[in-house]
Amino acid sequence: MQPVLVIIDIQRDYFPGGRHPLVGPDAAADAAASVLARHREQGAPVIHVRHESPVGGGFLEAGTDGAQIDPRVAPVGDETVIVKHAPNSFVGTDLDDRLRALGDRPLLVAGMMTSMCVDATVRAAIDLGYDVTVIGDACAAPDLSYGGAEVDGRTVHIAFLAALSGAGATVTTSAEVVAA
Repeated sequence: MQPVLVIIDIQRDYFPGGRHPLVGPDAAADAAASVLARHREQGAPVIHVRHESPVGGGFLEAGTDGAQIDPRVAPVGDETVIVKHAPNSFVGTDLDDRLRALGDRPLLVAGMMTSMCVDATVRAAIDLGYDVTVIGDACAAPDLSYGGAEVDGRTVHIAFLAALSGAGATVTTSAEVVAA
């Protein structure tokens, strides 16, 4: 059975010129777009998730250009779009119901931010019993800091992928997904 492609928060504010640019968002969007194109060719299900923050939330604010899905991975036709307001895409949404309605399918996940919404959603999906594969090069993370230490976004991204791999997700690349 073909997996469901879940694309999380690949939105304009995460790109250069946006309110919260990540490290490598264009490469991640291109990788996600290649998987999306292949999924569409195969007629496989796609679910787009879009985060909306309240006005004054800093970024991904409802009604702003920055909250719009990047055109490379924008929904077409009757593809499902779920609007969420929390990092975990299952919280306050009908994502679980929609996935269950599609049958017992594995999930392919791409999105932003690896260290926040992708992580929260993938961990929740694992807890709910889904077989989850994260497309590592189709995700991006920000630079972070803690306790006076600066952590570059690439390192953040790799650390979270490694943690998700250890938590029960499979991590792969867009090239491997497209070739399968």
